[in-house]
Amino acid sequence: MNKLAFLPLLILALAACQHEEEHHHEVTPKLEVTTPLVQDVTVDREYVGQVHASRHIELRALERGYLQEIYVDEGQTVSKGQRMFKILPNIYEAELQITKAEAEIAEIELQNTKLLADEKIVAPNELAMARAKLNRAQAEVTLAEAHLDFTNIRAPYNGIMDHLEAREGSLLEEGELLTTLSDNSKMWVYYSVPEAEYLDYVQNKDKPEKQHVRLRIANGEVFDQEGIVEAIEGEFDHETGNIEFRATFPNPDRILRHGETGNVLMPIPYERAIVIPQKATFEILDKKYVYVVDKENRLEQRAIVIAEEMPHVYVIREGLTPDDRILIEGLRKVRNGDVIDVEFQEPEKAMSQLALRVE
Repeated sequence: MNKLAFLPLLILALAACQHEEEHHHEVTPKLEVTTPLVQDVTVDREYVGQVHASRHIELRALERGYLQEIYVDEGQTVSKGQRMFKILPNIYEAELQITKAEAEIAEIELQNTKLLADEKIVAPNELAMARAKLNRAQAEVTLAEAHLDFTNIRAPYNGIMDHLEAREGSLLEEGELLTTLSDNSKMWVYYSVPEAEYLDYVQNKDKPEKQHVRLRIANGEVFDQEGIVEAIEGEFDHETGNIEFRATFPNPDRILRHGETGNVLMPIPYERAIVIPQKATFEILDKKYVYVVDKENRLEQRAIVIAEEMPHVYVIREGLTPDDRILIEGLRKVRNGDVIDVEFQEPEKAMSQLALRVE
């Protein structure tokens, strides 16, 4: 065979070798590797909360009658004892006048009976009966005064009133709603906690005696007063598996109102937490993985369990040790089992541009 016939085969063989060398060069890139940062961190766990006034009641008509006067307006701050509503009192004023007149008659009869008793004209029992009759008349006066006072609806405590549910001239039935009143000096925020997190909370021996929490309000700002967890409900909700916590917040500037919503921020401390950048992870079928680099610089795909998610970083519950080296760049360029050239970066430097709240 002519030697020239072998020339194309030789060229193809050399090209294949060159391609193999280039491919080998592509699968062994020099990539950044680091180890997890081990640090005490505090994570704010968020729960949706409902804001309630510590005292929130309905004010209702105590007697039947026409609403004669309204002395307050919607949204007004009222003081304890302040008169808010007046129901037409004509009947009760008349009853009071009758009972006062009967009390005066009873008092005159007692005086006359006492004079006769002093002269031994009537028996002592007659004097006792006259005294008892006066006491009864005076009790009826007190009762009539109470009925009359029922026509004046007063604030039972300092608070903020809500909508007016009736207008002047309305005919009110006994017990009819007039408005609601909220004491906003301190607020109760209720939020639901899953069973597992409840157990972590109650079994944490290192938790403070009074757990302090914060509140993120609807505009995204964090309320300027800290709250304290003061109560936990006695039973779990069998439908959701959650249990309700109650935190009390002082409200000196009356910013919070009954019925608001917000997110309760409960700090969860982690001692010597294993923290890695989120960019070092990838997801397959809802599971998180990292590439761990072994002593031969070979990549091992390893599943991890996330304890907490923070801005740009994860706190790891399972899957990594502080000494593991992990790949932090080029994750899409490599596969499980590839060998790489390592450019090691200290964990502090790797985290230097990441947001991390550290204690």
